[in-house]
Amino acid sequence: MDPVVIPLLVVALVVVFLVASSVRIVPQARRYNVERFGRYRRTLQPGLNLVLPVADRINTKLDVREQVYSSDPRPVITEDNLVVNIDTVLYYQITDPRAAAYEVADYLQAIDQLTVTTLRNVIGSMDLEETLTSREEINSRLRAVLDDATGKWGIRVNRVEIKAIDPPHTIKEAMEKQMRAERDKRAAILHAEGERQAKILTAEGTKQKDILEAQGTQQAMILRADGEAKAVELVFQAVHRNNADPKILAYKYLETLPHLARSDNNTFWVIPGELTEAVRTVTRAFGDEPTAGPPRPEHPEEAAGVEAEASHGTRVPQFDAGSTAALDAAAAADEAGKQAAAAVSDAKAEAEAAKSPQVPHLGRSSDA
Repeated sequence: MDPVVIPLLVVALVVVFLVASSVRIVPQARRYNVERFGRYRRTLQPGLNLVLPVADRINTKLDVREQVYSSDPRPVITEDNLVVNIDTVLYYQITDPRAAAYEVADYLQAIDQLTVTTLRNVIGSMDLEETLTSREEINSRLRAVLDDATGKWGIRVNRVEIKAIDPPHTIKEAMEKQMRAERDKRAAILHAEGERQAKILTAEGTKQKDILEAQGTQQAMILRADGEAKAVELVFQAVHRNNADPKILAYKYLETLPHLARSDNNTFWVIPGELTEAVRTVTRAFGDEPTAGPPRPEHPEEAAGVEAEASHGTRVPQFDAGSTAALDAAAAADEAGKQAAAAVSDAKAEAEAAKSPQVPHLGRSSDA
């Protein structure tokens, strides 16, 4: 091999190495810190960058995207001397790669320790109930302290969230019992309130029902009374307008008498004493009733014959024009009485057959 070729190959290899070492390609959302002879020189931006070979070297490579850091559960003592374990989640972003690399040795550990210290200061001024219900306040106070402290480190804290607050096991059991008692209390109150409302609504409904029924009964009685009053008034006007005599009234009296026994609840009937008077009135409608005892014969011979017949226990009826009218009136009265008695008997039989086998008592006046 020619001795000149070997040096040329060595020189070419050195040139290639120097060129390759002077070119740096930085990905998007990355930042590279370059040191020259051990001193910070500059920060490489995304893309193609040239550095001085041998003299420049890349010290740190940083990701400037927003990142999430979850810390381990840390014990914290509350104001009422209870130990609770709190987990936090931290959202941060590197804004100054130089400060993040040279202002703090390990920014994640620094942030974690600062978070624990701030939590203990904040939770130490709260009791357990306030701690469990004041997460938003705790998050805002943590963020304010961390953002102020990490600003000089080139880090911006975007959000701090409390992931979990775990009280001791005994406290959990006591809280569960308390919550169960509260739920039972609310359930009992709601149940009692529901029963109260149901009773009130039922009472109001019953009240409205009674009021409406009373109003309906009142209106029905008023209408019925008005109808009866108008009917009586019409009957009264018709009687006075037609100038009805006592004979018609007595006949209507006898016509109405059978209706007294048609009620289903009647077991005892009383025939009024005015029945005979009504019968007499009806009989007068068919003829003249004798005014002074039995008829007397006009001739003395007839009188003697009548007295003889009476003494022998027999009587021969004598008929003339006046006695014929009297007999017709008596027959009409008897027929009216029989019809009234038959109507009462029929109504009585119907009532006995419909209601019970009891035998009704029939009271009648002596005149009947």
